[in-house]
Amino acid sequence: MNLDKPALFHQIFISMIRQALSYFTFLLTLAACSQPQPTNHKLQLATMDTLPSDSIEIATFGAGCFWCVEAVYQQVNGVSKVESGYAGGQIKNPTYKEVCTGRTGHAEVCQITFDPRVVSFNQLLEVFFGTHDPTTLNRQGGDVGTQYRSSIMYHSEAQKASAELAIKAANASGNWSDPIVTEVVPIDTFYRAEDYHMDYFNLHGEQPYCQMVVRPKVEKFKKTFSEYMKK
Repeated sequence: MNLDKPALFHQIFISMIRQALSYFTFLLTLAACSQPQPTNHKLQLATMDTLPSDSIEIATFGAGCFWCVEAVYQQVNGVSKVESGYAGGQIKNPTYKEVCTGRTGHAEVCQITFDPRVVSFNQLLEVFFGTHDPTTLNRQGGDVGTQYRSSIMYHSEAQKASAELAIKAANASGNWSDPIVTEVVPIDTFYRAEDYHMDYFNLHGEQPYCQMVVRPKVEKFKKTFSEYMKK
């Protein structure tokens, strides 16, 4: 296809912008990775559980970009579904563009459907604290804003109690030099994210953000929590 000079210049300009954005993301990721990280995030929380229920349960966690959270929990044995979405904000039916402004109050979260006979809520909490930094307020690495806050949105008083005990255990563990800032709040309305966010890492794993940000979290989960992985 022949292109006139303005059209060709436009394509070159767009290509340069995309390359610059990818490089900027790379620099942010390097900056985040250069920060001191605890050597062992694994917590022993399983003994806090009550007897497992015979029914399917739901957990809702926010731990930065929901592409990361989704990719990690899809690997967990006993988890049947992970959906990305928005919760904790002030407007109805928010869009991704609106949430990204940080002005709607929503957090990027994942709702995790799980079988407590296979994996307990406390084991999900172990993975939660072991695969993100719960000490950085409203940010995860280069992702900055209230939409990226660390959050446990409980569905029952039992989940609330487990979350609060888990935070105490995390603070007492010595794994982090700074205090845990994870919020523990009741779940309100969960708004499912746009379809293109679903199964994102599996479908777009070759993208720079997925390679530099999502993949390391998945690999860390596989290394640290191999006993919780799907066979």
